[in-house]
Amino acid sequence: MFDRHFKVWPKGVPHEIDFPRRNLSENLRLTAERVPEKTAVVYHGARITFAELFAKVAAMAGWLQNNGVRKGDRVLLYMQNSPQYVIAYYAILRANAVVVPVNPMNRVKELSHLIADTGARVAFAGQELLDHIAPALADGRLGRIVVAAYADMSDPDFDIPLPQGLRDPAPESYGIAGVTRFADALAAGYEPGPILAGPDDLAVIPYTSGTTGNQKGCMHTHFTVMVTCVGGAEWNPVGLGDVSLTVLPMFHVTGMTNSMNIPVYCGETIVIMTRWDRAVAAELIRRYRIARWRSISTMAIDLVNDPDLDSYDLSSLKAIGGGGSSMPEPVARRLREITGLDYVEGYGMSETMAATHINPVHRPHRQCLGVPVFGVDSRVVDPVTLEELAPNEPGEIVIHGPQVFLGYWNDPDATRAAMIEIDGKRFIRTGDIGRYDEDGYFYIVDRVKRMVNVSGFKVWPTEVEAMIHDHPDIAEVCIVGYPDPRRGEGVMAYVVPRGPIGEDALIGWCREQMAAYKCPSRVRFVETLPRSPSGKVQWLQLQKQAESEAGLTA
Repeated sequence: MFDRHFKVWPKGVPHEIDFPRRNLSENLRLTAERVPEKTAVVYHGARITFAELFAKVAAMAGWLQNNGVRKGDRVLLYMQNSPQYVIAYYAILRANAVVVPVNPMNRVKELSHLIADTGARVAFAGQELLDHIAPALADGRLGRIVVAAYADMSDPDFDIPLPQGLRDPAPESYGIAGVTRFADALAAGYEPGPILAGPDDLAVIPYTSGTTGNQKGCMHTHFTVMVTCVGGAEWNPVGLGDVSLTVLPMFHVTGMTNSMNIPVYCGETIVIMTRWDRAVAAELIRRYRIARWRSISTMAIDLVNDPDLDSYDLSSLKAIGGGGSSMPEPVARRLREITGLDYVEGYGMSETMAATHINPVHRPHRQCLGVPVFGVDSRVVDPVTLEELAPNEPGEIVIHGPQVFLGYWNDPDATRAAMIEIDGKRFIRTGDIGRYDEDGYFYIVDRVKRMVNVSGFKVWPTEVEAMIHDHPDIAEVCIVGYPDPRRGEGVMAYVVPRGPIGEDALIGWCREQMAAYKCPSRVRFVETLPRSPSGKVQWLQLQKQAESEAGLTA
């Protein structure tokens, strides 16, 4: 067991936790019983108490069950951050079903794969996303879609309006067979049946892109989700008087855990932002005396670069931090200057339902993953021989812990490839090359996997290449990353054209087919792709070329 980090363990925090073994939706019930009149959600001027939130979740769970959703059924959740997202998430769990969070930037091809792979028959969708998923009703792949207009749960007179494109309330009818308005489902008045899904039943299947092309579903139980929820609350305690700013996307395991599940468990108010806007975030921090702000480094960089930064009142903040990509030293230093707080970084994966490593709040290291948290045994091994390595020797980070997933949905081969056994324990291979120091702090050195990190989002080149290959004017394509000062990395496409196609036209086509962060922001047309003697595309050569073009050769 890796334990050298115990010397820097936060004072007063136990080394082990007896994690609750129950359906995750019970956290909301218990909080609603404890603080029924406390505000749970603030959204563009509108407030929902914990008692009201619990009632809405129960009503939606009843509607799901009345419409055929049974224990273990997968339900797609295709929305942006909103009160409706929180309600739908907990309603799916309360109905004994399984949440399949869907990136709202996903489009036709990605949605088709998720529907086919999960076998879902019911989906929740934001009103602005209906056009992308409605075709699945027409051809019978889905049986029902519940559509939410976020404006319906906001105050129309609030002085900070919803983002453009999201301000319309729901119409009287969407005029599509199989579509139900979110408000109508709530108003139907159905009561849910008994809770049948227990701690070891599936709760959430977040999808992560894979090196073989299609996204893979990570199977998490109510218990594995509970571990990072309760563990996160214990590591960085929050009080009933604290307010959290929810800006991380809830579909992502980090946002799901830190910006939704932990506040619900603790009875903490969340102020929800649907889309990131630095000026709006600063005003919300001032107005609601936000104590906790979890973000990705891209958001922090954006805030620090705001010319009006010095005019903002951020004095209420008690805890800031996040992950996704390393926080640049100058930005961390500036945040410290203006808030008096260290940006506490952590590390995790979709396969571990967010954090397995977090920096101790009293002794954080910059550009550091942190130390293994409750029950986590993390080591560094030679990626070829799997021999365990000593401090400061770079190798692949592997993780054993109570939050590690069961495996990939419908993909036992990928599950076997991702896991190894050490000392009789099951470890997941992260694919990240890292090291740890004498005190047990872990650091990223490089990547085993061929992955591009765009603003904290993982982009797998083979997945993007597979989608671009569907374009009739493309013969070959190789996707690589290049350094981007704002997003960390950008996506570059080296393309061998088959017909007449320009850079703008191809990028525009990609935006219709896939999530925006996966789309190439640069395209280079070439006659051939470089290949090894065995015929493999020399992607590393092209990546170095892309880095050179960016003027930041690694």
